[in-house]
Amino acid sequence: MTQRPAVLIMQRHLAPLTGFLESSYDVYRFWEHPPVEAERDIQALIVAGEFPLDTVLIERLPALKLIACFTSGYDGIDVDWCRARGLPVTHAPAVNHEDVADHAIGLILASRRRLVEGDRTLRSGGWTPESRLITPSLKGARLGIVGMGLIGQAIAERARPLRMAVDWWGPRPKDVEWPRADNLLALARQSDILVVACKADDDNRGLIDAGVLAALGPSGLLVNVARGSLVDEDALIAALRAGTLGAAALDVYEDEPTDPDRWTDVPNTVLTPHTAGATTESVQGMLMLLMQNLAALFADQPLVSPVTD
Repeated sequence: MTQRPAVLIMQRHLAPLTGFLESSYDVYRFWEHPPVEAERDIQALIVAGEFPLDTVLIERLPALKLIACFTSGYDGIDVDWCRARGLPVTHAPAVNHEDVADHAIGLILASRRRLVEGDRTLRSGGWTPESRLITPSLKGARLGIVGMGLIGQAIAERARPLRMAVDWWGPRPKDVEWPRADNLLALARQSDILVVACKADDDNRGLIDAGVLAALGPSGLLVNVARGSLVDEDALIAALRAGTLGAAALDVYEDEPTDPDRWTDVPNTVLTPHTAGATTESVQGMLMLLMQNLAALFADQPLVSPVTD
Protein backbone atom coordinates (compact mmCIF):
# COMPACT_ATOMS: atom_id res chain seq x y z
CA MET A 1 0.00 0.00 0.00
CA THR A 2 1.10 3.57 -0.53
CA GLN A 3 1.79 5.73 2.50
CA ARG A 4 -1.24 7.88 1.78
CA PRO A 5 -4.64 6.60 0.63
CA ALA A 6 -5.00 6.53 -3.13
CA VAL A 7 -8.14 7.78 -4.89
CA LEU A 8 -9.14 7.66 -8.55
CA ILE A 9 -11.16 10.45 -10.20
CA MET A 10 -13.21 8.93 -13.00
CA GLN A 11 -14.53 11.80 -15.14
CA ARG A 12 -12.47 14.54 -16.72
CA HIS A 13 -14.84 17.34 -15.70
CA LEU A 14 -14.13 16.45 -12.05
CA ALA A 15 -10.44 17.23 -12.55
CA PRO A 16 -10.67 20.49 -10.52
CA LEU A 17 -11.19 18.31 -7.44
CA THR A 18 -7.54 17.31 -7.68
CA GLY A 19 -6.32 20.45 -5.94
CA PHE A 20 -8.57 19.84 -2.95
CA LEU A 21 -7.64 16.17 -2.64
CA GLU A 22 -3.93 15.98 -3.28
CA SER A 23 -2.91 17.41 0.10
CA SER A 24 -4.29 14.28 1.78
CA TYR A 25 -4.41 11.61 -0.91
CA ASP A 26 -2.50 10.20 -3.85
CA VAL A 27 -4.76 11.27 -6.69
CA TYR A 28 -5.04 9.41 -9.99
CA ARG A 29 -7.14 10.45 -12.98
CA PHE A 30 -8.79 7.73 -15.03
CA TRP A 31 -8.49 9.54 -18.38
CA GLU A 32 -4.71 9.77 -17.89
CA HIS A 33 -4.45 5.97 -17.75
CA PRO A 34 -2.93 5.47 -14.29
CA PRO A 35 -0.30 2.74 -14.19
CA VAL A 36 -1.56 -0.79 -13.71
CA GLU A 37 0.47 -1.14 -10.50
CA ALA A 38 -1.57 1.72 -8.98
CA GLU A 39 -4.76 -0.32 -9.23
CA ARG A 40 -3.85 -2.41 -6.20
CA ASP A 41 -3.64 0.76 -4.05
CA ILE A 42 -6.79 2.66 -5.02
CA GLN A 43 -9.23 2.75 -2.11
CA ALA A 44 -11.88 5.21 -3.34
CA LEU A 45 -13.43 6.09 -6.69
CA ILE A 46 -14.72 9.63 -7.15
CA VAL A 47 -17.46 9.73 -9.76
CA ALA A 48 -20.21 11.84 -11.28
CA GLY A 49 -23.39 9.87 -10.75
CA GLU A 50 -24.92 10.34 -14.18
CA PHE A 51 -22.18 8.36 -15.94
CA PRO A 52 -22.32 4.54 -16.04
CA LEU A 53 -19.67 2.99 -13.82
CA ASP A 54 -18.14 -0.18 -15.23
CA THR A 55 -18.28 -3.04 -12.72
CA VAL A 56 -15.37 -4.71 -14.52
CA LEU A 57 -13.19 -1.77 -13.49
CA ILE A 58 -14.36 -2.07 -9.89
CA GLU A 59 -13.39 -5.74 -9.82
CA ARG A 60 -9.84 -4.80 -10.86
CA LEU A 61 -9.36 -2.72 -7.69
CA PRO A 62 -8.70 -5.12 -4.79
CA ALA A 63 -8.27 -2.38 -2.16
CA LEU A 64 -11.40 -0.43 -3.11
CA LYS A 65 -13.46 0.61 -0.06
CA LEU A 66 -15.78 3.36 -1.34
CA ILE A 67 -17.49 4.79 -4.39
CA ALA A 68 -17.86 8.49 -3.61
CA CYS A 69 -20.41 10.12 -5.89
CA PHE A 70 -19.77 13.86 -6.11
CA THR A 71 -23.31 14.56 -7.27
CA SER A 72 -26.72 14.00 -5.74
CA GLY A 73 -27.88 11.55 -8.41
CA TYR A 74 -26.21 8.16 -8.65
CA ASP A 75 -28.16 6.43 -11.43
CA GLY A 76 -24.94 5.43 -13.21
CA ILE A 77 -23.95 3.21 -10.27
CA ASP A 78 -25.37 -0.26 -9.72
CA VAL A 79 -25.95 0.23 -6.00
CA ASP A 80 -27.38 -3.24 -5.49
CA TRP A 81 -24.31 -4.80 -7.13
CA CYS A 82 -22.04 -2.75 -4.88
CA ARG A 83 -24.07 -3.52 -1.76
CA ALA A 84 -23.87 -7.25 -2.46
CA ARG A 85 -20.08 -6.92 -2.37
CA GLY A 86 -19.99 -4.80 0.76
CA LEU A 87 -18.92 -1.73 -1.16
CA PRO A 88 -20.60 1.46 0.13
CA VAL A 89 -21.68 4.34 -2.11
CA THR A 90 -21.97 7.94 -0.94
CA HIS A 91 -23.55 10.94 -2.65
CA ALA A 92 -24.50 14.59 -2.07
CA PRO A 93 -28.20 14.68 -1.17
CA ALA A 94 -30.25 17.83 -0.52
CA VAL A 95 -27.51 20.13 -1.77
CA ASN A 96 -28.66 21.50 -5.13
CA HIS A 97 -32.40 20.82 -5.40
CA GLU A 98 -33.29 24.48 -4.85
CA ASP A 99 -30.90 25.52 -7.63
CA VAL A 100 -32.31 22.90 -10.00
CA ALA A 101 -35.81 24.19 -9.26
CA ASP A 102 -34.69 27.77 -9.99
CA HIS A 103 -33.28 26.61 -13.31
CA ALA A 104 -36.48 24.78 -14.19
CA ILE A 105 -38.49 27.95 -13.65
CA GLY A 106 -35.92 29.84 -15.71
CA LEU A 107 -36.36 27.38 -18.57
CA ILE A 108 -40.13 27.74 -18.37
CA LEU A 109 -39.88 31.53 -18.55
CA ALA A 110 -37.27 31.46 -21.30
CA SER A 111 -39.34 29.15 -23.47
CA ARG A 112 -42.88 30.29 -22.80
CA ARG A 113 -42.03 34.01 -22.91
CA ARG A 114 -39.57 33.47 -25.80
CA LEU A 115 -36.75 35.32 -24.07
CA VAL A 116 -33.94 33.82 -26.16
CA GLU A 117 -35.81 34.53 -29.38
CA GLY A 118 -36.43 38.11 -28.27
CA ASP A 119 -32.74 38.62 -27.53
CA ARG A 120 -31.76 37.28 -30.95
CA THR A 121 -34.39 39.39 -32.69
CA LEU A 122 -33.14 42.60 -31.07
CA ARG A 123 -29.46 41.84 -31.73
CA SER A 124 -30.10 41.02 -35.39
CA GLY A 125 -31.96 44.27 -36.01
CA GLY A 126 -35.30 42.51 -36.39
CA TRP A 127 -37.15 44.52 -33.76
CA THR A 128 -39.70 46.69 -35.54
CA PRO A 129 -42.99 48.21 -34.36
CA GLU A 130 -44.79 45.55 -36.37
CA SER A 131 -42.84 42.57 -34.98
CA ARG A 132 -43.65 42.66 -31.27
CA LEU A 133 -43.58 39.20 -29.68
CA ILE A 134 -46.90 38.17 -28.14
CA THR A 135 -46.52 35.27 -25.71
CA PRO A 136 -48.80 33.33 -23.33
CA SER A 137 -48.86 34.31 -19.67
CA LEU A 138 -47.79 31.95 -16.91
CA LYS A 139 -50.81 32.99 -14.84
CA GLY A 140 -53.32 30.16 -14.92
CA ALA A 141 -51.03 27.76 -16.79
CA ARG A 142 -51.30 24.15 -15.66
CA LEU A 143 -47.93 22.82 -14.54
CA GLY A 144 -47.45 19.05 -14.38
CA ILE A 145 -44.46 17.73 -12.47
CA VAL A 146 -43.15 14.20 -13.00
CA GLY A 147 -41.67 13.22 -9.65
CA MET A 148 -42.41 14.95 -6.35
CA GLY A 149 -39.14 14.57 -4.50
CA LEU A 150 -37.09 17.49 -3.24
CA ILE A 151 -36.73 19.01 -6.72
CA GLY A 152 -40.37 18.52 -7.64
CA GLN A 153 -41.57 20.09 -4.41
CA ALA A 154 -39.20 23.03 -4.82
CA ILE A 155 -40.55 23.63 -8.35
CA ALA A 156 -44.12 23.44 -7.10
CA GLU A 157 -43.40 25.99 -4.38
CA ARG A 158 -41.96 28.37 -6.96
CA ALA A 159 -44.99 27.95 -9.19
CA ARG A 160 -47.25 29.31 -6.45
CA PRO A 161 -46.30 33.01 -6.73
CA LEU A 162 -46.37 32.66 -10.51
CA ARG A 163 -50.03 31.64 -10.12
CA MET A 164 -49.68 28.36 -11.97
CA ALA A 165 -51.88 25.41 -11.08
CA VAL A 166 -49.76 22.41 -10.07
CA ASP A 167 -50.46 18.68 -10.44
CA TRP A 168 -47.98 15.84 -10.33
CA TRP A 169 -47.50 12.17 -10.93
CA GLY A 170 -45.10 9.57 -9.59
CA PRO A 171 -45.32 5.81 -9.09
CA ARG A 172 -45.91 6.18 -5.34
CA PRO A 173 -48.32 8.50 -3.49
CA LYS A 174 -46.76 11.18 -1.27
CA ASP A 175 -48.05 13.31 1.54
CA VAL A 176 -47.95 16.63 -0.31
CA GLU A 177 -50.54 19.32 -0.89
CA TRP A 178 -50.61 19.10 -4.68
CA PRO A 179 -53.01 16.66 -6.37
CA ARG A 180 -51.59 13.49 -7.92
CA ALA A 181 -52.81 12.55 -11.39
CA ASP A 182 -54.12 9.05 -12.05
CA ASN A 183 -51.22 8.30 -14.36
CA LEU A 184 -48.54 9.96 -16.46
CA LEU A 185 -50.66 10.22 -19.60
CA ALA A 186 -53.45 11.89 -17.66
CA LEU A 187 -50.96 14.38 -16.23
CA ALA A 188 -49.61 15.18 -19.71
CA ARG A 189 -53.11 15.66 -21.15
CA GLN A 190 -54.10 18.17 -18.48
CA SER A 191 -50.80 20.10 -18.47
CA ASP A 192 -49.66 23.11 -20.44
CA ILE A 193 -46.13 22.57 -19.12
CA LEU A 194 -44.67 19.20 -18.12
CA VAL A 195 -41.49 19.24 -16.02
CA VAL A 196 -39.47 16.05 -15.62
CA ALA A 197 -37.93 16.04 -12.12
CA CYS A 198 -37.87 12.37 -11.12
CA LYS A 199 -35.03 10.01 -10.32
CA ALA A 200 -33.73 7.98 -13.27
CA ASP A 201 -33.15 4.23 -13.23
CA ASP A 202 -33.22 1.29 -15.62
CA ASP A 203 -36.98 0.87 -15.15
CA ASN A 204 -37.99 4.34 -16.35
CA ARG A 205 -35.67 4.81 -19.32
CA GLY A 206 -37.69 6.53 -22.08
CA LEU A 207 -40.52 7.29 -19.65
CA ILE A 208 -41.45 10.39 -21.64
CA ASP A 209 -42.22 8.64 -24.90
CA ALA A 210 -44.11 9.53 -28.08
CA GLY A 211 -47.45 8.88 -26.38
CA VAL A 212 -46.72 11.26 -23.52
CA LEU A 213 -45.48 13.92 -25.94
CA ALA A 214 -48.64 13.57 -28.05
CA ALA A 215 -50.75 13.92 -24.91
CA LEU A 216 -48.91 17.11 -23.99
CA GLY A 217 -49.75 18.36 -27.45
CA PRO A 218 -48.94 21.07 -30.00
CA SER A 219 -49.14 23.92 -27.50
CA GLY A 220 -47.42 22.02 -24.67
CA LEU A 221 -43.94 22.64 -23.27
CA LEU A 222 -41.67 19.83 -22.03
CA VAL A 223 -38.96 20.76 -19.52
CA ASN A 224 -36.31 18.25 -18.41
CA VAL A 225 -33.99 18.99 -15.48
CA ALA A 226 -33.64 15.35 -14.33
CA ARG A 227 -31.81 12.94 -16.65
CA GLY A 228 -31.70 12.66 -20.42
CA SER A 229 -32.45 8.94 -20.24
CA LEU A 230 -35.97 9.70 -19.03
CA VAL A 231 -36.97 11.17 -22.41
CA ASP A 232 -37.11 9.35 -25.74
CA GLU A 233 -34.97 11.98 -27.47
CA ASP A 234 -35.65 10.75 -31.01
CA ALA A 235 -39.39 10.91 -30.37
CA LEU A 236 -38.99 14.38 -28.85
CA ILE A 237 -37.12 15.74 -31.86
CA ALA A 238 -39.62 14.17 -34.24
CA ALA A 239 -42.55 15.70 -32.33
CA LEU A 240 -40.97 19.17 -32.35
CA ARG A 241 -40.26 18.99 -36.06
CA ALA A 242 -43.78 17.78 -36.80
CA GLY A 243 -45.38 20.39 -34.55
CA THR A 244 -47.17 17.77 -32.47
CA LEU A 245 -45.30 19.14 -29.44
CA GLY A 246 -45.13 22.87 -28.92
CA ALA A 247 -41.71 23.37 -27.36
CA ALA A 248 -38.97 21.84 -25.23
CA ALA A 249 -36.55 23.33 -22.72
CA LEU A 250 -33.77 20.92 -21.79
CA ASP A 251 -30.82 20.87 -19.44
CA VAL A 252 -30.02 17.14 -19.81
CA TYR A 253 -29.61 14.86 -22.81
CA GLU A 254 -29.41 11.26 -23.90
CA ASP A 255 -25.67 11.63 -24.54
CA GLU A 256 -23.59 14.30 -22.83
CA PRO A 257 -22.13 16.49 -24.11
CA THR A 258 -24.90 16.37 -26.70
CA ASP A 259 -23.97 16.80 -30.37
CA PRO A 260 -24.93 20.38 -31.31
CA ASP A 261 -25.67 19.28 -34.87
CA ARG A 262 -28.48 17.12 -33.49
CA TRP A 263 -30.37 20.28 -32.55
CA THR A 264 -29.49 22.58 -35.45
CA ASP A 265 -32.87 22.55 -37.18
CA VAL A 266 -35.07 21.52 -34.24
CA PRO A 267 -37.56 24.34 -33.65
CA ASN A 268 -38.87 25.84 -30.41
CA THR A 269 -36.08 24.70 -28.12
CA VAL A 270 -34.17 26.29 -25.26
CA LEU A 271 -31.06 24.27 -24.43
CA THR A 272 -28.62 24.57 -21.53
CA PRO A 273 -25.53 22.38 -20.95
CA HIS A 274 -26.50 20.43 -17.79
CA THR A 275 -26.00 23.41 -15.50
CA ALA A 276 -29.22 23.37 -13.47
CA GLY A 277 -27.54 22.28 -10.25
CA ALA A 278 -24.15 23.83 -10.88
CA THR A 279 -24.03 26.91 -8.69
CA THR A 280 -21.07 28.07 -6.65
CA GLU A 281 -22.91 27.25 -3.45
CA SER A 282 -24.07 23.79 -4.51
CA VAL A 283 -20.62 22.79 -5.77
CA GLN A 284 -19.14 23.88 -2.45
CA GLY A 285 -21.72 21.75 -0.64
CA MET A 286 -20.91 18.72 -2.79
CA LEU A 287 -17.20 19.20 -2.21
CA MET A 288 -17.71 19.42 1.55
CA LEU A 289 -19.65 16.15 1.62
CA LEU A 290 -17.09 14.43 -0.59
CA MET A 291 -14.24 15.46 1.72
CA GLN A 292 -16.22 14.49 4.82
CA ASN A 293 -17.04 11.05 3.43
CA LEU A 294 -13.44 10.38 2.45
CA ALA A 295 -12.19 11.53 5.84
CA ALA A 296 -14.75 9.32 7.60
CA LEU A 297 -13.76 6.30 5.52
CA PHE A 298 -10.07 6.56 6.31
CA ALA A 299 -10.73 7.31 9.99
CA ASP A 300 -12.99 4.24 10.25
CA GLN A 301 -15.93 6.48 11.15
CA PRO A 302 -19.53 6.23 9.85
CA LEU A 303 -19.97 7.68 6.38
CA VAL A 304 -21.69 11.05 6.34
CA SER A 305 -24.07 10.63 3.38
CA PRO A 306 -24.32 6.99 2.27
CA VAL A 307 -26.83 5.88 -0.32
CA THR A 308 -29.43 3.95 1.65
CA ASP A 309 -32.20 3.12 -0.84
